[in-house]
Amino acid sequence: MPHVPLVIIGAGPAALTAAIYAARAGHPPVVYTGIEQPGGDLTTTTDVDNFPGFPEGIQGPELVEAMQAQAARFGTQFEYADVTAIDVAGQTLTVSTGDQVSYDAVIFATGSEHRKLGLAGEEELTGRGVSYCATCDGMFFKGERVAVIGGGDSAMEEALFLAKHAEHVTVLVRGDKLRASKAMSDRVNAAPNIELRFGRTAEAFYEQDGMVEGVILRTAEGGQDFVEAAGVFIAIGSDPRTQLVAGQVPLTEAGTIAVRGRSSVVSDAGHVVPGFFAAGDVIDPTYRQAIVAAGSGAVAGMDAAAYLGELAS
Repeated sequence: MPHVPLVIIGAGPAALTAAIYAARAGHPPVVYTGIEQPGGDLTTTTDVDNFPGFPEGIQGPELVEAMQAQAARFGTQFEYADVTAIDVAGQTLTVSTGDQVSYDAVIFATGSEHRKLGLAGEEELTGRGVSYCATCDGMFFKGERVAVIGGGDSAMEEALFLAKHAEHVTVLVRGDKLRASKAMSDRVNAAPNIELRFGRTAEAFYEQDGMVEGVILRTAEGGQDFVEAAGVFIAIGSDPRTQLVAGQVPLTEAGTIAVRGRSSVVSDAGHVVPGFFAAGDVIDPTYRQAIVAAGSGAVAGMDAAAYLGELAS
């Protein structure tokens, strides 16, 4: 069984920053990025305007590429494979290639995944009008009418991207006001082809021949509403990807991995999980921003390097 002193599972800003810090401390890691979306959610983000150091903004994929190059410069090795199982107590993991790997320390930075509405036909209609990523699928709806479900920053970003391509964008908000930041709200309100509808809850997709044609809604007053849409983009939040370690490490009430204070050390009621560190969205139920994840990754890289240094002494 191959042995790797430090493994990082993840591909976003938390994982990549952790790799930079650990490698610079003399512990170059092997990073398992996954196959489906190497680079994390930033690879599906167009304009990143709030990451420090880029006064004109930067494209998400460009930012990820720069982070990867920086980590590689210090000796990080990237494996474009999925970790399919992990034995935290036994400090081993299984990769999609069928290989098993043992390790001394692991940084778990798998991020979060898009939350689904849970409506009938949602899975079947995904890719047939239902989407969770405007930058991935928005171009398919050029000149069409589309809808975005959600009221936070991510929903506004989806709407603004779609407004560049679609004829009309209807944003469906469950509450009576947006939860998005003022800057994002102002941009949406200024867009001539974006319409906001408040007090609307999606009840069902309207489809013909297996393709989405609209959304049936319930209004706050109990009535019904309908929005014509060839594409429905769902942006109602996300959940931490903790399935691989469920039952093996402590979780918080929010479903995130429990850590000690501001560290990345996984701990519950004083009990530390040796050699296991977590960073990014998997420990953050509140902020979930690239810069916050990067800071968390820096902490994890330093914590893991200190742990490996103690093992070697």
